[in-house]
Amino acid sequence: MAERVKLLGALPSPFVYRVIWALKLKGIPYEFIEEDLTNKSPLLLKYNPVHKQIPVLLHGDKPVCESMIIVEYIDEMWPQNPLLPNDPYERALARFWVKFAEDKGTSVRRMFHAKGEELEKTRKETLEMLQNVEEHGLGEKKFFGGDSIGIVDIAFGSVIYWLELIEEVVGEGVIFEAHKFPRLHAWIKNFKQAPIIKENLPDRAWTVTFFKRRREAMVASA
Repeated sequence: MAERVKLLGALPSPFVYRVIWALKLKGIPYEFIEEDLTNKSPLLLKYNPVHKQIPVLLHGDKPVCESMIIVEYIDEMWPQNPLLPNDPYERALARFWVKFAEDKGTSVRRMFHAKGEELEKTRKETLEMLQNVEEHGLGEKKFFGGDSIGIVDIAFGSVIYWLELIEEVVGEGVIFEAHKFPRLHAWIKNFKQAPIIKENLPDRAWTVTFFKRRREAMVASA
């Protein structure tokens, strides 16, 4: 009997959506367990005692933490519809861009929490990230890995999709402009239109409202 798969998460976390996309692309059935991050469950504290964060994938009784580590585990555990290339060099390149998304994508998250000079700093850092990916990361391909969605698309999909939302929430003008980033704009359009991704994106209006309320509460408390 196959071991059951459970996903501990909270929506609309972009990190949780990375794992959802990977599971859906692989056709893996799973149970989603919604976490209240203001009152973390004993299950979350048991299976991620170090960081106490989502997402956590439970494969049987084995927990895997950190979104892109989970995605790579899923790819190795279920080899159908591979997310990483077979060629060692191409795999190394994919891992490079995943790490780039992990390291530089933090500017988007910090933009949500920032104001004043710090907000301008995060916008500048985000612009530099986008320029690097536009110039060096994507090339002329439909997706980062070629004709199908792969691990780098999952990593950047969460960064760019949530950047579009956060720019609307913050309301300080748009960085991610189509004429400046034509390759990335074509890519994110293809990504969002892929049937499995399209069926597993958060509702935009609801998500914008959710983040606006969170930002207003954060500013008020500060």
